[in-house]
Amino acid sequence: MEITTDSIKQLREMTGVSVMQCKKALQEADGDLEKAAVILKKHSAASAEKKADRSLAAGTIGSYTHEGAIGAMVLLSCETDFVAKNPEFASLAREIAMQVAATAPAYTSADEIPPEAKQTAIAVFEKELEGKPLDMRAKILDGKLASYFRDQVLLDQPFIKDETKTVRDLLHEATQKFGERVEITRFTRLSSR
Repeated sequence: MEITTDSIKQLREMTGVSVMQCKKALQEADGDLEKAAVILKKHSAASAEKKADRSLAAGTIGSYTHEGAIGAMVLLSCETDFVAKNPEFASLAREIAMQVAATAPAYTSADEIPPEAKQTAIAVFEKELEGKPLDMRAKILDGKLASYFRDQVLLDQPFIKDETKTVRDLLHEATQKFGERVEITRFTRLSSR
């Protein structure tokens, strides 16, 4: 299949990734737009992993308020001021602040969940495992814990504007797009309700 400038443009609009990366993904996918999008998503996770050790020296604060009753602020960090001052980066910080306002997560990542909270959840779910085959219990418990904590962990939440992506996916895409490590360093949410 021939790769046209229209297909490259369309993929770029879908993903926000550079023209060259879109062209390479379309070539790898033999011109199939959907496959190319999957390829770019796979590459974004790999790109984020490669940059995980880089230091975060800059960032921007995104904020969002909803009808004056709920507000959120997110510190979205990156490596350089050049990226931190990019309007698209600031827009991403605001989108994540909107996510925080809407979903009220308790943790940024699963690593932050205190052992006591995990033990309390395990105690509840172990009662539900009674009567299940012994060899399946650990797998069932892991699934129940992941499901229970998914809504409480910001990075694991489905993005409110596109539920096919998680917030983690957004950060991986941003890392690929900006060429720098991008991470949520802190967030806070306030509510008058």
